[in-house]
Amino acid sequence: MTTAHPLPNFTGVWKLNLEKSIIRGAPPKQILMNIEHRDATVIQQIRSTDANGAQQRQTFTCRIGVDTKNSVNGVELQSSTQWIGTELVIQSDFSARGREFYFKDYWSLSEDGRTLTMAHRDDDLAGQISILEKIPDADSALFNDF
Repeated sequence: MTTAHPLPNFTGVWKLNLEKSIIRGAPPKQILMNIEHRDATVIQQIRSTDANGAQQRQTFTCRIGVDTKNSVNGVELQSSTQWIGTELVIQSDFSARGREFYFKDYWSLSEDGRTLTMAHRDDDLAGQISILEKIPDADSALFNDF
């Protein structure tokens, strides 16, 4: 008899570990992400700094099992989110610069809950793997200072 593993909760403030990640395209200088995961709703607030020091803030919201729309940098995304085992899979389609894009992001949480892996396996970013490390609660105010 097998015991089902509980589904992970991704709530927390996370920092991208560039040394452990494989980034397609120009690597950022820093990415911080605040994730609120309540029931079927996942809200990502992303704060990024590019190599030149320019900062960008974005919010991405999805509902598990429900198609959702978001706007990122003025581009509308159509997304669907579902659980496959204990991985959260977010698929997004959008048009930009005269072409269609397809992203399928697989989220998994380490057993200790301290490492979030976001992997693109079979989409336009295939091979990209972002490794994010949870910032201790005492240091999570850093996200608001960014």
